[in-house]
Amino acid sequence: MSESKVLMRAGRALLEGVLVPDAWLELEGGVITAVGQGAPPRAADIDLPRATLAPGFVDLHCHGAVGSAFDDDEPDWDAVLGFHAAHGTTRQAVSLVTAPLDALVPRVRAAAARAAVDPAVLGVHLEGPFLADSHRGAHDPAALTAPTADAVDRLLEAGDGHVLQVTIAPELPGAIEAIARFSAAGVRVAVGHTGADAATARAAFDAGATLLTHACNGMPPMHHRSPGPLAAALLDERVTLEAIADGEHVAAEMLGLLARSAPGRLALITDAMAAAGMPDGAYRIGSLDVRVEEGLPRLAEGGSIAGSTLTLDRAVRVLVAAGAPLEAALDAASRAPADALGRADLGRIEVGAAADLVALDERLGVVGTWRAGEPVR
Repeated sequence: MSESKVLMRAGRALLEGVLVPDAWLELEGGVITAVGQGAPPRAADIDLPRATLAPGFVDLHCHGAVGSAFDDDEPDWDAVLGFHAAHGTTRQAVSLVTAPLDALVPRVRAAAARAAVDPAVLGVHLEGPFLADSHRGAHDPAALTAPTADAVDRLLEAGDGHVLQVTIAPELPGAIEAIARFSAAGVRVAVGHTGADAATARAAFDAGATLLTHACNGMPPMHHRSPGPLAAALLDERVTLEAIADGEHVAAEMLGLLARSAPGRLALITDAMAAAGMPDGAYRIGSLDVRVEEGLPRLAEGGSIAGSTLTLDRAVRVLVAAGAPLEAALDAASRAPADALGRADLGRIEVGAAADLVALDERLGVVGTWRAGEPVR
């Protein structure tokens, strides 16, 4: 982390949710110490006159990239984190898929150990094993289980304070109690991979759940007489809705509707698996075989979509193409996910925030990424 002052200038920057032209900011000690518009106080150390400067992207839900998954016995941490940093992600969760508890516990322990020493890793996201078989997607049905108090405690102990988020189907036996138990331990709980009705989803939110895992995916569609968890989340101001904006998981019209219906509460995620950044072919997610064709992963058996090959910069471009203002799309990749985790120091360009930044060209491609003031691309 650099202790010297660095002055950056950009053609425009996202300041307090507004794209401001001729912006500048000063960084010192890994944080933003000053921001302004117009002529900077001195010559810029980093001058980006044609770029848009946005807060570094925060990925709540990512399984891997470049041929490596966080579920692997020995993930290639640097390669995965470096790949996503090259696409604007400065902080991310380590998402683990469903596995038997005896296999999942050591994976949680290993991911927590990385989170303890790597500021790029926010913590562990448990996407399973507390999921509904009816909406399991690309999760091993043999490893699904109810969220008993013993299971919850084993995972919390393995995480040693680094379990960040857990996805739970609230209709499972003991789920509401487990949501309260996780929430009391400081874990963000997401409703997902669920067949729950709206009332059960509301009960989960009242018990402490504050997220909806990949909205529209892994849940019943919204129906006028059976609105389901999506409607419950849209109507609850406490809830942040994840979205996989790759143009495949959710139609453009629905992405636009989500952005308009939950302003400030939409969080773009990648849900990227090992095939991200790799050619089409055969891969695995957890214990299941996956085939990737034209960049879309599907289970070899059954054909369910199995994660994605998405990056957050592409998600921003897709959301803009779906009709969202650029400010809203950048917010959905930065401040909204950071706030969903209670990290008011991330996802914004303001004095006192971490100097996590991404510079985008005219086509919203990444030309530079900085974490805590240091270049990571």
